[in-house]
Amino acid sequence: MARSTEPVGDGVGGAVPFGLVDVAGPSMIPTLREGDQLLVRYGAPIRPGAVVLFRHPFQQDLLVVKRAAERRPNGWWLLSDNRPVDSDSRSYGPVPDELVLGRALLRLRPDPAWLAPGRRLERLLLGPRLARVPGLARRLGAWVEEV
Repeated sequence: MARSTEPVGDGVGGAVPFGLVDVAGPSMIPTLREGDQLLVRYGAPIRPGAVVLFRHPFQQDLLVVKRAAERRPNGWWLLSDNRPVDSDSRSYGPVPDELVLGRALLRLRPDPAWLAPGRRLERLLLGPRLARVPGLARRLGAWVEEV
């Protein structure tokens, strides 16, 4: 779950809409915890591995933060990082594109952390050399599937 501010900017004339989101609940542990504050870019392109903000498919006044696992024909398959918590696409199916509001870029508090590395940096972090450094990819926002 999440509590959100309205985006800053109107998205017209080059202005990029940003907003702040407060994380509520344990579904994104260990990546995010209750009370973390995120900077979200509304309308940002989504790709697998991104942390996204969306409207719950069955309760659209509820904002939710989850991990985009994969693109499916009917929308995005969104999962909790905390796998025992199954209030995600496992219970409500793919989330339609129009309900996905944006991508979390940064955790601002309590400890600032980047959540959205660029594709090039992500490839580098997951490549053979840097992947050997324990926890580096996850600390810099690259999604690493736990096995």
